[in-house]
Amino acid sequence: MKSLRFIEKLRDLATGLEVVLSDIWGVVHNGLVAFPEACEALHTFRKQGGTVILITNAPRPADSVQRQLRKLGVADDTYDAIVSSGDLTRHFVADHPGRKMFWIGPERDNSIHRGLDPVLAPLEQADYIVCTGLFDDETESAEDYRAMMLQARDRKLTLVCANPDIVVERGDRLIYCAGAIAELYREVGGEVIFYGKPHRPIYERAMELAAKRHHHPISLDRVLAIGDSVRTDVAGAHGFGIDCLFVTRGIHAEEFEGVDQLDPVSVKQLFGHPPRALTRELRW
Repeated sequence: MKSLRFIEKLRDLATGLEVVLSDIWGVVHNGLVAFPEACEALHTFRKQGGTVILITNAPRPADSVQRQLRKLGVADDTYDAIVSSGDLTRHFVADHPGRKMFWIGPERDNSIHRGLDPVLAPLEQADYIVCTGLFDDETESAEDYRAMMLQARDRKLTLVCANPDIVVERGDRLIYCAGAIAELYREVGGEVIFYGKPHRPIYERAMELAAKRHHHPISLDRVLAIGDSVRTDVAGAHGFGIDCLFVTRGIHAEEFEGVDQLDPVSVKQLFGHPPRALTRELRW
């Protein structure tokens, strides 16, 4: 295993690339403001003939994600398409008409079932659970849901996790996501279906869209993932067989503060399977 160095520019890795699969939260914005240099980097890659697919564990459909990006100042020409874990979860709901769903998540995520007309039910009557997040991610943690998860396990309910992230940045704070509840449910013996990174379906869908834009299948050695999470972005890229550029300014910022190079031992401890390179923030 080799040492890992930081690169300053995306263009240092761009030769031969056809497709970038970029994370959003932590790479393009922090939940409150967009990162202009990151947006410009992706836009420039597109201008040079590349395709940018944003892949996100947002528990909302792509059109809802796009509206949020616009509000934060991320221009539409920054990317070609968005693939969200929310879209994949919606497919699951649509494939189970008439089944009773118990929904865990804030009201702002109601687009997860918009237009699908699911049968919403209390936990005691539900056939399955969809989790898009915590009811109140400002004050709660997964532990607040332990009793609920034990009850769901006893009823042998499947939990569909619409956002495998454990935490995400909101400004300068980390808040818990649906993945924290899903991992707790697995810990107590419950069955979980995950949609989103690091699981294959979101990458497969993104590559389908990229192939349509290029009018030919894309070789995986011409694809670069970009993200700020070891657990989802790095692991997901490795599992799918593509390189990853790891952005250290995101949820792991404190661990990389003041670090200029990683020796092989540190690489293995931090990543397991290392990314191709590190960068503090995405820029062209």
